[in-house]
Amino acid sequence: AIAGCRRGIFPRRDRMTGSAVAPSACTTIEEVGSTGVGALTIAFLVLGVSTIVFIARAGSATAQKRYYYCSIFICGFATMAYFAMLSGQGWTAIAGCRQFFYARYIDWAITTPLLILDLGLVAGQDFVTIAAVCGADILMIVAGYMGAVSVVTTVKWFWFLFGMAMFLPVVYSLARTFRETVITRKDPEMIELYGKIAWLTIIMWCFYPMVWLFSEGFASFSVSFEVVAYTIMDIISKCVFTFMIVSAHDALGSPTTAPTQSREYV
Repeated sequence: AIAGCRRGIFPRRDRMTGSAVAPSACTTIEEVGSTGVGALTIAFLVLGVSTIVFIARAGSATAQKRYYYCSIFICGFATMAYFAMLSGQGWTAIAGCRQFFYARYIDWAITTPLLILDLGLVAGQDFVTIAAVCGADILMIVAGYMGAVSVVTTVKWFWFLFGMAMFLPVVYSLARTFRETVITRKDPEMIELYGKIAWLTIIMWCFYPMVWLFSEGFASFSVSFEVVAYTIMDIISKCVFTFMIVSAHDALGSPTTAPTQSREYV
């Protein structure tokens, strides 16, 4: 029960060429319902509180503060995106007369590279490799957005497949390349920490294209179910992830002062 009364105009396109033929009108647009609004509210509060906590703790942190700064921006940008969606901004109507929150993709384009940066810093990975993985990640996000707003079906699935092609090297890098680097540090605590946050990220990120398939893709999920699913994954992949890093490195304490040790802890 989420159909609204908004009216939208979409160009009807030739199936062979994809060119606009004539406009067709949506009498109603399927919009997020009360359950979805509740999920957006919870996410906004959880992410907002997390941001405030990280800001408050960054000043007195004994461990490396760069991880706090990453956590602040990850949760902070996500808070802004959820506020936009909650306040009725950051969305448009897509083919099928369905509400589409593009603010979510802006959030992902900023926060997922920061998550990769966090993982790379924990692993001790070189910045060239981190930048390459971030580039593939951004291409994946852009492809997902383009697929979601595509009118022509074949174009939609081209973008989806391209996005998945970019997703594979991201997963490979997190599961193997970064892990091989952290193993060379010969620090059991860092290896264990990286293993936990990397697999949390990989597992959660694998659910995103599944939800996309049945929401922006086939439009089988309701908008509210889509919002709830994305919200749960965002809270876990952002809030749980950042708190795991900060908590683990608070336990490790400040970087050791041994003169022969040049590695940095979080």
